[in-house]
Amino acid sequence: MNNTLSKGKEIKIPGPDHPITISPVEGKVRVTVAGRIVAESARTLRLEEKGYPPVYYLPRSDADMSLLGRTTHYTYCPYKGDCSYYSIPIGGSRSENAVWTYEQPHEAVSGIRDHLAFYPSRVDAIVVIS
Repeated sequence: MNNTLSKGKEIKIPGPDHPITISPVEGKVRVTVAGRIVAESARTLRLEEKGYPPVYYLPRSDADMSLLGRTTHYTYCPYKGDCSYYSIPIGGSRSENAVWTYEQPHEAVSGIRDHLAFYPSRVDAIVVIS
C-alpha cells in the first residue's frame, strides 16, 4: 500500500484491503427535507467503501444550494481527503451537518468532486426513481 504524507495528513490509496468503488446509478436519485426536493439527479454516483453502507453522491449542480447552509464542521478521510459540511435549515436541528462534500478529493476518488452526499438519518428521504 502506498502511504504518503501531504500537508501532514496521511493519504491512503484504496486497494484489496480497503476497496472503494464508484459507479453511476441508473435512474434518478431524489433527496427531500420538509416536503422540499433538496437535490434530484439522473447523474448520481454510488460510492461503496469497505465497512460502510453505500453512499449516493449527487452533483452539486443538481442540488438547490439555496436550501443549504455551509457550516464550520470539518473532517478528514485518509482515503478521500478533506470534507466540508452543509446543514439544511428547513429540516431543523435534525438536519445540521446533513450534507458532506469533498471539494478536492484525492485522485483515487476524484469522480466525487463537485458532488454532495446526504446522511439518510438527517433528511426525510433518499429515493431512487427508476
